[in-house]
Amino acid sequence: MGGGQGAGSLALPPQTSSQIIIIGGGLAGVEAAWQAARRGVKVRLYEMKPRRFSPAHQSPLLGELVCSNSLRADSVENAVGLLKEEMRRLGSLLLAAAAATRVAAGKALAVDREAFAAYLTEALENEPLVEIIREEVTELNADQTTILATGPLTSDALAGALARVTGQEHLHFYDAIAPIVYAESLDMSKVFRASRYGAGEDYLNCPFTEEEYAAFYQALMAAEQAPLRSFEEPRYFEGCLPLEVMAARGYLTLVYGPLKPVGLVDPGTGRQPFAVAQLRQENREGTLYNLVGFQTKLKYGEQERVFRLIPGLEHAEFARLGSIHRNTFIRSPGLLSPHLNFLEHPHLFLAGQISGVEGYVESGAMGLLAGINAARQAQARPLVTPPRATALGALIHHLTNTETKDFQPMNVNFGLFPPLPGRTPKKLRGAAYATRALEELEDWQRQMEEGG
Repeated sequence: MGGGQGAGSLALPPQTSSQIIIIGGGLAGVEAAWQAARRGVKVRLYEMKPRRFSPAHQSPLLGELVCSNSLRADSVENAVGLLKEEMRRLGSLLLAAAAATRVAAGKALAVDREAFAAYLTEALENEPLVEIIREEVTELNADQTTILATGPLTSDALAGALARVTGQEHLHFYDAIAPIVYAESLDMSKVFRASRYGAGEDYLNCPFTEEEYAAFYQALMAAEQAPLRSFEEPRYFEGCLPLEVMAARGYLTLVYGPLKPVGLVDPGTGRQPFAVAQLRQENREGTLYNLVGFQTKLKYGEQERVFRLIPGLEHAEFARLGSIHRNTFIRSPGLLSPHLNFLEHPHLFLAGQISGVEGYVESGAMGLLAGINAARQAQARPLVTPPRATALGALIHHLTNTETKDFQPMNVNFGLFPPLPGRTPKKLRGAAYATRALEELEDWQRQMEEGG
């Protein structure tokens, strides 16, 4: 990830015509580097770790996952599952790594995060066209083909450099990270294995009675939160709200949200619990579990006290406690072209969450497209944009739709797609969107291969 002032910082050297620069070794930067190298273009990938770490990063590996280990739904009838399938068909390194390091998570695609990052790092270290430079970048040269993929924690120095290039102030919001517990510390006499509606046994479920939920809710609402810094304004992404922010909206908000019991039956009682906390396997060995939907900004001591009120977690030991971090992004409509380069600075591309998408898969997808187009630019070939009806194209449209009045980061969803023709029953819409998207993606790929 690009960073600010400090030891080892540098400005960028001149490049050759057959080379591109990528700043940031997260998901977007890694995918962009892979796509460019696959097209025969040399890449200089700048990553500031381990010289300097952001507040949310701990590992020197590329492609570190800092929030969840889940890449979400894997079925093509779900928008993010469709996005993953499109990426697979375009030769995504991230999806190859995910397949090699997958852990059980029901209908979701989850990975062993350490093995996942190690796979990505080894792949790029063994790629002759990719040079990984462990240095920090503080300035941008808008006259050379560069992909900025520094992610949601872009440093003040580099964000300032981007602001000088774009002439526009940045927006920001906050992502909250969920805690991880050691499996051996759970009371399995109170916990049962199941996925909703009988779809496997991939999740651990902690069932609440109404009395237990009331005690948990009261403790959560009274718990002390970590204070924001004086310059921080809490603008949360609706898809990743801190647990306590959701709880403040009403007593039953959590019961209809991350603690919903629908589709689950406690084998100990034969009934649906009043509420359920789900834990998702974090690593292949099954020694770590992530508290699903428990992203939080509570103080560490308060997290331990409150979360041990969850049935089965009375003696839980935490491998990681939740935290909150800034997420920087640009107001992309009117700034970015459909090729992910800036309209006024066509040699500068943007990828990942800083471009205005939300989520691991979406970030990697923007890296994939930026890598393709930066490579084509280096080869003096026309830049390309995926069809609007694909998941990739739907995200590009979101980033470039100048009719948007209050731009906010967005996960991929079928609401971003062009409407289906005619009347399609609701339960068949996902498959219809997928069929149309994959047909159009195939045509688009064929056009690119033919030199379009």
